[in-house]
Amino acid sequence: METWKRNLFILWIALFFSATGLSAVVPFLPLFIRQLGVTNLSETSQWSGYVFSAPFIVSFFVIPLWGSLGDKYGQKMMTLRAVFGLSIALFLMALSQNVVQLFIFRMLQGALSGFYPAALALAVSTAPKERTGYALGVIQSASTSGNIVGPLFGGLLSQLFGFRHVFVIVGIIILVCAFLILFYLKEEEKKGGDKETTFSVMENWRYVFSTRQILLAGILILMSSFAVSLLAPIFVLYVETFKIDAASLPLITGILYSILGLFATLSSLLLGRQIDEKGFRKNLILSSTIIGVMFILHFFVYQIYYLIPIRILLGFGFGFLTPVLFTALSKKVVIHRKAGVMGIGSSFQILGNMIGPVSSGFIGAMFGVRYSFVLAGIIFLLITLISLKYVKE
Repeated sequence: METWKRNLFILWIALFFSATGLSAVVPFLPLFIRQLGVTNLSETSQWSGYVFSAPFIVSFFVIPLWGSLGDKYGQKMMTLRAVFGLSIALFLMALSQNVVQLFIFRMLQGALSGFYPAALALAVSTAPKERTGYALGVIQSASTSGNIVGPLFGGLLSQLFGFRHVFVIVGIIILVCAFLILFYLKEEEKKGGDKETTFSVMENWRYVFSTRQILLAGILILMSSFAVSLLAPIFVLYVETFKIDAASLPLITGILYSILGLFATLSSLLLGRQIDEKGFRKNLILSSTIIGVMFILHFFVYQIYYLIPIRILLGFGFGFLTPVLFTALSKKVVIHRKAGVMGIGSSFQILGNMIGPVSSGFIGAMFGVRYSFVLAGIIFLLITLISLKYVKE
């Protein structure tokens, strides 16, 4: 097996289990916060928001720094730093004695981890240039499929062993993944790379803002992540509008999420090579159009069963979109700047994930949850129009 393919296989395994672990602890975090002594409902809700957002707030600032260091010291080292850091943070969370400590350890997770952007950078740096889209599709499928399995895995473990033991079990699994990367993943110096040429975080930011196509890719990543995160907090409220039995609400919501995640995983794996064969511009236009139309259709559907084909097509679009956007970003960057710029691309994604949920509550309260889907659809159709006019291969 070629080195880059073996690396991709190892990264898939490690990222799948890391994504599974991270999504496993998320569903019960509010209950763990209550266990730590915050029993008032409004305070629990407030602290849940702080604890959920803590890693994103920190990682927005530090991921470009890790990317820049990756260009200097190698992507494997940064990937190991991310995985070991994530494991350490999870072990510390298990030891939390109060909610403030949990908040601090979640911030530490954001500061030390960032495995997904590190894996993206490593996949891009080791794969042949003509297989970049395929490699990013494989990485995306690992993250998506891990996020499907994680909540079920976490719910089962928390019932069997309790909340604290879930953090420990997940930390051990991710630690094993770290040693897998350490001993079996090989990083080779690529032709055209200049080990002596390194750039600071500010130099990479200036490079992004001075290069039109790279900046455009970053803006499109921001727009797409904003539109997606806009809907995450209110999706269960949208499902509730179908007048289904309250006891069935969590199950039906989970099924609809799983449908999207399953088909996103399939499209990432099966169609990733199409990005390299047909170019990222055509695929970006196609995926953003599908997603935009499917989101708008959510507004008009009043029978829950009609959502199934819509969510299937939405999943196919989503599984394709992120690899396409990061391929558009990657192929415009010289080799010795890839990790730094990919880190900045992840910062655009994190920024969208930060401001989307905040905007969601305001829009839902003002206009109703269904109009949030219309707005998200319009944003993706706007991405289509921008791609038609401005994106270049």
